[in-house]
Amino acid sequence: MAIDFEIVDRKVDDDTHVIAVSGEIDLFTAPEFKQRMSAPIDEGRSNLIVDLSQTTFIDSSSLGVLIGAHRRLKLRGGALVVVSDSEAITKTFKITGLDGVFTLAPTVEAALQDESAGTG
Repeated sequence: MAIDFEIVDRKVDDDTHVIAVSGEIDLFTAPEFKQRMSAPIDEGRSNLIVDLSQTTFIDSSSLGVLIGAHRRLKLRGGALVVVSDSEAITKTFKITGLDGVFTLAPTVEAALQDESAGTG
């Protein structure tokens, strides 16, 4: 059974890293998602942009990964921005109240502009 899941990440600068996820983030894919989220934080990045614009589903385990990364980044004065233009994904954040925890942006470009403006 092949699951459509892929993570592509890139370093923007010494502080900022973008992680783009396509497919479903669930109980089976969350461990890889967590590892890929942790790596840039371990390397000293303080700002993560998580691009969920190609993500079709997220569950509680993936939300837990995001919360854990957010806490680690906040301790060092950083921020985690979630990019989503999907109504279903955005609704998940609103239902859980996490839209009040994370900064949500419609595009990676908008998230990068927010970071460069110093809001975060």
